[in-house]
Amino acid sequence: MFRKIVRNIKNSYVVRNYSNILPYIKPYWFRALLAVFVTIPVGALDAAIPWALKHYIDSMTSGIISPLTRVMPFLIIGFAIFQSSFTYLSTYMNVWVGTKISNDLKKDLFKKLIRCDASFFDQNVSGTIQVRFNSDVDTACTGLLRHFKMFSTRIFNSLALITALIIISWQLAIIALIVLLIALAPLTQIRKRIANLVSLSVTSSGSIASQYIETFSGNRVVSSFNLYGFRLRKFLSTLDTAFKIGMKMTQRTGILSPMMHLIIGCGIAVIIWSGSYLISQNLLTTGGFVAFTTSVIMLYQPIKSLGDDLNSLQISVMAIERVFSLLTEEPKIKNSPNAVQLKSVKKLIRYKDVCFSYDSEKQILKNVNLEISAGQTVALVGNSGGGKTTLANLLPRFYDITGGEISIDGIDIRNIELDSLRDLIAIVFQDNFLFNGTIKENILLGNENATDEELNTAIKSACLSNFVASLKNGLNTQVGERGVLLSGGQKQRIAIARAFIKNAPIVILDEATSALDNKSEAIVQKAIDNLMKDRTVLIIAHRLSTIRNADKIVVVNYGEIAEQGTHDELIHDPKSIYYSLYNTQK
Repeated sequence: MFRKIVRNIKNSYVVRNYSNILPYIKPYWFRALLAVFVTIPVGALDAAIPWALKHYIDSMTSGIISPLTRVMPFLIIGFAIFQSSFTYLSTYMNVWVGTKISNDLKKDLFKKLIRCDASFFDQNVSGTIQVRFNSDVDTACTGLLRHFKMFSTRIFNSLALITALIIISWQLAIIALIVLLIALAPLTQIRKRIANLVSLSVTSSGSIASQYIETFSGNRVVSSFNLYGFRLRKFLSTLDTAFKIGMKMTQRTGILSPMMHLIIGCGIAVIIWSGSYLISQNLLTTGGFVAFTTSVIMLYQPIKSLGDDLNSLQISVMAIERVFSLLTEEPKIKNSPNAVQLKSVKKLIRYKDVCFSYDSEKQILKNVNLEISAGQTVALVGNSGGGKTTLANLLPRFYDITGGEISIDGIDIRNIELDSLRDLIAIVFQDNFLFNGTIKENILLGNENATDEELNTAIKSACLSNFVASLKNGLNTQVGERGVLLSGGQKQRIAIARAFIKNAPIVILDEATSALDNKSEAIVQKAIDNLMKDRTVLIIAHRLSTIRNADKIVVVNYGEIAEQGTHDELIHDPKSIYYSLYNTQK
């Protein structure tokens, strides 16, 4: 039974995770070892108390008061001070090492997160991402090291106390150890009991976090539609789900500690009965009996809560397994082994028999063929959901095609180094994301090494000069989270300035003016016209009046190219889809 317990703990806690976490421990190995070694005197000194009690009581009952007996209370105080100092040092070392390891893991996970492909963010809610990339690390590192400190202290504590038990009375020690093994036996089932519930718990925690994030981001929608009751009901439903999972966890593991309490209580009763018999047979002194009973209580006391502790430790172990599963997971979109760098677009962007689907059930694009010459402006139009945005998103490899080929100057984009490919492309979205910071910081995201001259040129070209000049803090004005302190037109122009300063040869405009009023649209359109000069441009257009001068207009309908040509060519065909769309907007 003891071997089974050891084997179960060894397989679960050490072998599986040691090789993964070792590289993160190595930089701090000295402090990590020091934290372990400090637990030796912390645990071992517990045996000093029963030793002192035995000597003191035997001396008092015999009537022979030795010098050691007289100073015994002061020795106990000294032991307590020494033990407390090492306990503090051990706690400090564990927190220091745990936090360092946690921060290193978070750094690597964040590197992983920012490289995740778009489909990953499509399939995971923000709360789940927060739990898996942040909270799991804290649970894994701080929890694992905290429990390791606790268990290492208890191991040395137990060894010292068991030694004391054997020295005092080997007969009673045998009984005490049998009871201990019986009490530990149920712990072998902990992992089996909670394995499937832990993943559900992570999901529910992520859902709760998402409720807060959605309420924060959508606060104006909540207010304008009086969604207070709706949001509260959804939040309460999420809390109720988390509560049920928590109660199932308690049902499966909560019995362990009470069971151990009962076993240990019966064991102490047997030891007291057996001890009384040994005293009556002069096989044990009164001081020895008191010292043995004290040692047993000190040995058993932490064992009573070991079920809950091991439950928490298993959760930490599973968290670290989830962390390393993320770290070892290969991104779907990555560089091919022979990826090349590309600095410019000299000839042609070509879509050849391109097919794409977000899942295996619904085909979004079907055998699309399209050519965009360098320096050409091509507009994608059509009904919503037809595949326009998807067609544009495939060029920077936000998603990978499921069939066909997209090439730049004859090179398949899957064979172009990913960062090099995206350096060629500047994108202005319909709803551009601004990071919390200043206007200047958000513009310089396009090129962190831009000169002041390049910055001023971008601001002027994006029609931002008058707006910036009207601000008290100018370019150092804070935009707020997601640019909440700015209007839609102002955010769009900052995004255009960001695209300007990137100076990429390819520009994608994803309905960049569709959400603006007429006045803002006129200013933004002028900035867009400046951005389009001498570049290869792909426009996704909702308002067809803005793309009349495009070199080529492509009508995308139900995932296929239905028509293409210039505005004049398409508008003169009353039967064309473009003709119908254009006249609908008049």
